[in-house]
Amino acid sequence: MTSNSLLTSNILTIITFTPAAGALLLLFYNRAHVRSIRSFGLIIALLTFAFALHLVAHFESGNPDFQFSVNVPWIPSIGIDYSMGVDGISLFLILLTTLLSPLAILASWSITDRVKEYFIFILLLETGMIGVFASLDLFLFYVFWEVMLVPMYFLIGVWGGERRIYAAMKFVLYTMIGSVLMLVAILALYFLHGDATGTFSFFVLAPSAELWLFVAFFLAFAIKVPLFPFHTWLPDAHVEAPTAGSVLLAGVLLKMGVYGMVRFSLPLFPHISHLFTPLISLLAIVGIIYGALVAMVQPDIKKLVAYSSVSHLGFIVLGIFSFTPQGMEGAIYQMLNHGISTGALFLLVGVIYERRHTRLIEEFGGLAHRMPVYAAIFLIVTLSSIGLPGLNGFVGEFLVLLGTFGVNRGRAVFAATGVILSAIYMLWMYQRVIWGEITNDHNKNLPDLGRREHAMLIPLVILMIWMGIYSNHFLRPMDASVMRLLSQTENRRVEYASDFESGSDQCSILNAQFLSQLAIRHPLRLRIAPWELNIGQILSLMRGITVAAVYDRRQCLALGSWAVIDRPYRENRSSPKTRRPGTQ
Repeated sequence: MTSNSLLTSNILTIITFTPAAGALLLLFYNRAHVRSIRSFGLIIALLTFAFALHLVAHFESGNPDFQFSVNVPWIPSIGIDYSMGVDGISLFLILLTTLLSPLAILASWSITDRVKEYFIFILLLETGMIGVFASLDLFLFYVFWEVMLVPMYFLIGVWGGERRIYAAMKFVLYTMIGSVLMLVAILALYFLHGDATGTFSFFVLAPSAELWLFVAFFLAFAIKVPLFPFHTWLPDAHVEAPTAGSVLLAGVLLKMGVYGMVRFSLPLFPHISHLFTPLISLLAIVGIIYGALVAMVQPDIKKLVAYSSVSHLGFIVLGIFSFTPQGMEGAIYQMLNHGISTGALFLLVGVIYERRHTRLIEEFGGLAHRMPVYAAIFLIVTLSSIGLPGLNGFVGEFLVLLGTFGVNRGRAVFAATGVILSAIYMLWMYQRVIWGEITNDHNKNLPDLGRREHAMLIPLVILMIWMGIYSNHFLRPMDASVMRLLSQTENRRVEYASDFESGSDQCSILNAQFLSQLAIRHPLRLRIAPWELNIGQILSLMRGITVAAVYDRRQCLALGSWAVIDRPYRENRSSPKTRRPGTQ
């Protein structure tokens, strides 16, 4: 085996753990050597990006299956594997993560307090983010999901602003609520299907229609997006986080929630996902409009960009739940666009914050006179965020609206108002900060961009233009994977629905579910006390609640399923009578 083939076969493991290895080596650095710590952290991040470019170069665009797969038993006794792979959906998200990480490190040159620990957390955060996008095992996905949480907590809580402790705790509490729900759902999926599959691998687990499992996964992902009304942690986290934290939070971490919906919610719960589409689309549209309206009245540039993220991510969720190829590809493309454009906006805000130590819009004005290069780059980034044709933001929003319009015109029309509102608040902010006369004496001697700042902004500007003009370079590798995901989701949904349309099977299943629901509400009518049920019967009852509320059960008689409940009753009669706890 050649060195190149050895590298390619293990490329995902190398990309994932190179930052963690760098963080481990940083532990042995003398904290007084600040310049060497910064340089080493940057080298590790750039090396990881180079490995990601190797991944993209060897990716087969027409292959819808997972590539560069690794599957090694990790905890075989309970079916947990170290299973990783990449397809057209996760490919560019990994590339985006490895691109923004060195740029975030370049933006951290002003950090002077606990520099070694700061760069260790940045590199550990990168490992967690890459692992989330590469994991194919549900439990492994959850591990990386939690690994990401710890470094971000410290980045906000130690190197953040005045209210950093409050923002960090709020971020952790919101995320932990979702994490606990997701962990419970993952374990429940395993206990429901683990006997048959013996694994946590998500493409082996059978699709399930349990409502509460879908809700648990969806809430975990919706909080991370964040989807309205779970967004309140985001503005505080952005405002208080250091520049690098805001760049990675907006550019990558928010995409993890949307990616989870695409990778897990749709394949595991295809039918319930379709049933909840109207509600989720409504929340997405409300988020689009609400985020834009609130952004219009923000006095702080960073907070304005934070609320714009709520609006833009609403577009992404709307595209996903259109269940159309155009909407899905537009949503994934918009994930990349938002990471690039919003990441650049936070870098630009960080540039003037380092010079003025304020982010209030009213403190600026006329910066174009003193910082012309900064003003030009700011204009391109602003137009990209708005979605100007010719730049990257236009392609994603257009595809999302096109896919949504084909399904529901009303949703597309309401969502399109977000584009107009986005143009209003972004251009208003740009005009107030960049144009006009210099009225504040502190702005008269501001230096323009330096070499380090050029190095972290120019690559993003090039990408905005490239992705706007040559979007097919990025869309083509997604095509096969998106079509595979949509067809897989639809086939599983139809397959599951057909089980309830097959005559007698429908009656027996529906009435079992009907009686299960009745057993929860009125246990005495079924002559079974709830405390007499074992765990298997309880799980059966829980499974029945969901679909009984979805399908029409009025056409079926309860006789076919009476034996399902009556059998344990008959067995119970033949055994010594079980008394109710606490009775004589």
